[in-house]
Amino acid sequence: MFTKSLFKKLTIVTLLITFMTGCAATHTAISKRELDVQTKTSTAVFVDPVSKDKRTIYLDVKSGVMEFDRREFKRFLKTEFAQNDNGYKIIDDPDAAQFQMIVYVLNLEKASPSAAESALGRGFVGGVGTGAVAGAVIGGRHAYGRGAAIGGLLGGIVSTVADAAVKDVTYMLVADVQIKEKAAKGVIVRKDTKIDSKVSDAGTSTQTVSEALTKKEYRTRIVTTANKANLELSEAQQLMFSKTAYAMSGFF
Repeated sequence: MFTKSLFKKLTIVTLLITFMTGCAATHTAISKRELDVQTKTSTAVFVDPVSKDKRTIYLDVKSGVMEFDRREFKRFLKTEFAQNDNGYKIIDDPDAAQFQMIVYVLNLEKASPSAAESALGRGFVGGVGTGAVAGAVIGGRHAYGRGAAIGGLLGGIVSTVADAAVKDVTYMLVADVQIKEKAAKGVIVRKDTKIDSKVSDAGTSTQTVSEALTKKEYRTRIVTTANKANLELSEAQQLMFSKTAYAMSGFF
């Protein structure tokens, strides 16, 4: 049963929570009002310099992500290479091209900053709520359970409304990049691959497979993030594509 004193205390709690959550939402809206897009590479790639007539690249972009517009991304890549001051150009013949660049986009989705750092670190891969605390403090020793429960409910409602109004949103694009370069005439590239397999509970077996190739390989991962309050993918996608494409063209 509510008393006037308890009602007054709950009113104060509600106002306090509203103020705190409102301040948090306002801070997010102000500090995250500008779109921030950043691109990072897991490993630097340095392709060997070649003569002008060999500065050709065959581009292959793959993805199983429905939200990823492959045609649009290829357009950005072609634009970046057209502006490349080193004279590299994209051609449609994989046999004639000196380089092949295969791009596989694994993710284009909402994510946390820590998830983006974790994805970059992996490299190429082919509490108690405000309402509950306030309720416990103001409810006092005799009304701990009741005050905490009511305060928690009010705090949860107000926080949910504030969170719905202003959200700190991050989108992440993860792309694995493999570059193959024709080796110079007379040069044989040896590739050793180790395969570990369990043969029994007693131990494992290791196999080493050696191949003679005519192409050198470079592998890296690019992670691009876009962050803003209440961000929608359509707002960030073009700049994310542009910065990712710029990073890829910078390998040449």
